[in-house]
Amino acid sequence: MQLLIYLLFYPILWLISILPFRLLYLFSDGVYLIVYYIIGYRKKTVRNNLALALPHLSDNERLVIEKKFFRHMCDMFLEMIKTISISQSEIEKRFKFNNLDVYLDLEKKQKSIALMCAHYASYEWVVSMNYHINFTGYGIYKKIANKYFDKLVKDIRSKFKAILITTKETSKTIQENAITGNLGVFGFASDQTPRWSDNLHWYHFMGIETPIHVGAEVLAKRYDMNVVFLKTKKIKRGYYEASLEVLTDDIQNVPNYKISEEFMNRVEQQIYEQPEYYLWTHKRWKHKKKV
Repeated sequence: MQLLIYLLFYPILWLISILPFRLLYLFSDGVYLIVYYIIGYRKKTVRNNLALALPHLSDNERLVIEKKFFRHMCDMFLEMIKTISISQSEIEKRFKFNNLDVYLDLEKKQKSIALMCAHYASYEWVVSMNYHINFTGYGIYKKIANKYFDKLVKDIRSKFKAILITTKETSKTIQENAITGNLGVFGFASDQTPRWSDNLHWYHFMGIETPIHVGAEVLAKRYDMNVVFLKTKKIKRGYYEASLEVLTDDIQNVPNYKISEEFMNRVEQQIYEQPEYYLWTHKRWKHKKKV
């Protein structure tokens, strides 16, 4: 059944991927109308999240952000499909890194690097960073149930010189690299809700006390990795710029949880600047402390 589903959908995905960008975004406009007005995909979740995170705005102001978000989400989904056939020159034109020298200076310290980023703007095209770096690039992802689509995603990333590893493989891979001296940069999207447990770290994110991910910080401390924050900005439709900000190059002397909290502070600032580009469809505040 998995193979049948793959064989049915892959030709459609490939045809979408070869559309010129102008047609791709016309198609995205149509998808937006269906997703937002007909299907209403996770509209309630988005609306609740916006009300929680941006209570200082009026209902009409949040509605404007809501519609802009859904338009952006449809664009981003189709840009992800476009990645199947996009050329190196095209993606480098559309996703630029402003200060790669900051990252490359960290490489000279001969430590692996934890790159922390949010589900914001175009987190899919961040993979193009691998064209510009010397370390092996690892993307941490959640394995897709359909093994054929899972392989497709891995194949797409491999053309960008990236290696995908699951969350369960992350600690083992970093440990093996530390033993063998294979320096790498590991991409952590650490802004979503962690799994519930009795040992969570709570912090105020967007004014709401909620558990936050600390896995990137824990692994960075365990294996003495440097840590950078990647901030992405959408310039216009189909064009993005990213900048890299060092969170620490001496993690052993940073108090516990400070890196995770600083990361969330920077994500929060990013959202306040242009809230329509954050991934509001996830239940980010699924767990929160009652006042």
